[in-house]
Amino acid sequence: MTTPPAFSVLPIGFIRSQLKARNQAPRQGHEGAPDVQLEVSADFVVGLQGIVAGQEIIIITWLHEAQREKLNVHPRGDVSQPLAGVFSTRSPDRPNPLGLHRVMVRELAGNRLRIGPMEAIDGTPVVDIKPVLSESTDS
Repeated sequence: MTTPPAFSVLPIGFIRSQLKARNQAPRQGHEGAPDVQLEVSADFVVGLQGIVAGQEIIIITWLHEAQREKLNVHPRGDVSQPLAGVFSTRSPDRPNPLGLHRVMVRELAGNRLRIGPMEAIDGTPVVDIKPVLSESTDS
């Protein structure tokens, strides 16, 4: 097996949240996560054009505290469950720790979006934003 060439992903912004540690975060946003602030870097603010309050969007994050060497986990951290491969779970621990978060835009002001609910911890890098397509079920 040959190793493919490396590539880089740059953050477009960062999450500001009251959640400061992984163990404070619910497993999924709809399980009691708070609203958060997404601070978009000045270089990317023009990319927010067209996003409005009340819209659902998908935030793709880099789960910077993930254990990247993990390939199997107990689903939802429940050790009574048999081990499963990370690709069959939503575990944050995985080789390329991308987080997928479907959230509602509550407010947009300059380079800041108040969005939620979102289970990401404070300081989580955001690598992309995508709209939810009403005719699609794969978001």
